[in-house]
Amino acid sequence: MPPATPAAPHPPTVLERIRHATRSRGYSRRTEDTYCSWVARFSAFHSHRPLRELGSLEIQGFLTHLATINNVSASTQNQALAALLFVYVHVLGVPAEKLGEFVRAKRPQHLPVVLTPTEVGAVLARMSGMTRLMASVLYGSGLRLMECCRLRVKDVDLERREIVVRCGKGQKDRRTMLPERLLGLVRRHLIEVREQHEHDLTQGAGTVELPDALDRKLPGASRDWVWQWIFPATRPYYHKDTGVWRRHHLHETVLQRAVRDAALRAGITKRVACHTFRHSFATHLLEGGYDIRTIQELLGHTDVSTTMIYTHVLNRGGLAVHSPLDAAFLRLDG
Repeated sequence: MPPATPAAPHPPTVLERIRHATRSRGYSRRTEDTYCSWVARFSAFHSHRPLRELGSLEIQGFLTHLATINNVSASTQNQALAALLFVYVHVLGVPAEKLGEFVRAKRPQHLPVVLTPTEVGAVLARMSGMTRLMASVLYGSGLRLMECCRLRVKDVDLERREIVVRCGKGQKDRRTMLPERLLGLVRRHLIEVREQHEHDLTQGAGTVELPDALDRKLPGASRDWVWQWIFPATRPYYHKDTGVWRRHHLHETVLQRAVRDAALRAGITKRVACHTFRHSFATHLLEGGYDIRTIQELLGHTDVSTTMIYTHVLNRGGLAVHSPLDAAFLRLDG
């Protein structure tokens, strides 16, 4: 009998092509997932019609629905537009000029929420364990949420009291300080994490995901101590593609929930989130007299104008202006 003809491989789906296009351009996995999610929502909104049958009118109708019916923010509208434009131009090959111009939603300028040092202490005092240490790093080093979650052992230099943030926002590396008050806590925490890692190795696990295909360039590196997450998840998971047990970093929602609950217990009336610690870090450095260019480097801002927003939330203002009411000879207590 003649050998069976192998079945022709099925053409990749749109979502598979989106993942290939984002990965080939070095986009983060979160961006990849976000783009796929928006395309799925866009397709469902138009009753799953083929994307090539849809164009600028359908895109505008979807964005209008998001704004008027779903009442999403300007940032969310712009994110959806960016995802759809990426798919049509880089995946479907539709020329950008054929899609026409889209009016991007104007983002309102909000002042960041900033805690006082006393309020920061009150929130941290109502946290415990790993999440308390992570929140302390957010405030003490000015890290973003995911930058903290993705710290690896090799990224922290205890001798130099320094943290190296790898592939932060905009795929940029930067250095920031590790507070001296956290040195002992971090050392003890790393001892516990290493014991857990060595136990995982004895159980046939103990590997982590590596960036940039390093698992092929450096076989076995995924089991090395220096590549392990500083803040690992409580349980390992089975990775189907490689057939090994891995341990991911602690999921960001665990820290978000812990911070929110601690702020409620502390009776703080401000809207407190993980990013509030970063805002407070920058503002308190400015209040301490540090140069704004230095703070820009620590935060990893490309443009100093982004850092300048913190000059508007100082307790006494950038020029130390006093209210005329404070200087008036008036009795307001009777």
